[in-house]
Amino acid sequence: MAIRNPLRTTLLALACTFASLSQAAETPTTLTSGELKVGMEITYPPFEYYEGDKVKGFDPEVSAALAKRLGLEASFSDITFPNLILGLDAGRFDTIISGMYILPERLEKADAIPYAKTGAAIMGRSDAEKKPATPEDLCGLTVGLQQGTSWIPALQKVSDGYCKDKGAGAITINQYPTTSETSQALLSGHIQAHLEIDAASLLIVEKSRGRIAISSKSSIYPQVLGIYVKKGNKQLLDALKAALDDFKASGEYSELLKKYNLEEA
Repeated sequence: MAIRNPLRTTLLALACTFASLSQAAETPTTLTSGELKVGMEITYPPFEYYEGDKVKGFDPEVSAALAKRLGLEASFSDITFPNLILGLDAGRFDTIISGMYILPERLEKADAIPYAKTGAAIMGRSDAEKKPATPEDLCGLTVGLQQGTSWIPALQKVSDGYCKDKGAGAITINQYPTTSETSQALLSGHIQAHLEIDAASLLIVEKSRGRIAISSKSSIYPQVLGIYVKKGNKQLLDALKAALDDFKASGEYSELLKKYNLEEA
């Protein structure tokens, strides 16, 4: 027994070490025990989308990796994008991981952790005469965007300022519930340009089979994406930060960013 006790102590210590490696941060209190409920709009490939009854994409992969590091299982609540912050505040889910930019007006209602960076692309029909490369090239055109996106006030500013000063005609902005409806509006001729996040734009072009093309030469309005947590929920905020740091340190996160054509924040 005197010989075996030190061995037993060593084995227990190793077991504790392996347990701590598999769980990067202390398991926080969540709405449902053992579960991290994530709010997202699951109609936004490649960020989140359905493949049969399974939720796929960048954000579900991030959610699953972070939840695992917290000793939790990720689950997903499908909510329309403009209602995500409202749903978080109402306690419908623990966090938002849904390709959502960090903006001052959102930070008034929730706290955010930067987790990736991306910008927007301008798309048009491949057979269109006008191929706008910059926001200023959109003067006099009708542009479609998904409801709730941050580019709407930015485009309005260009329209009210640059376009008006140049006498080039206002930018008409049409908003649609989903990005797929915006793409359909472009193909049917209801709009002349479609503004969308870079990563999503590549997939839209691919699915259009040559009917839609990216006309912008570089990323416009680049911004940082955030993981949102309800104001005052410091325990979950700190736990998610620790889990994200561990995810980055593992090298797995940089590979995931490359896979989806995103940059680290």
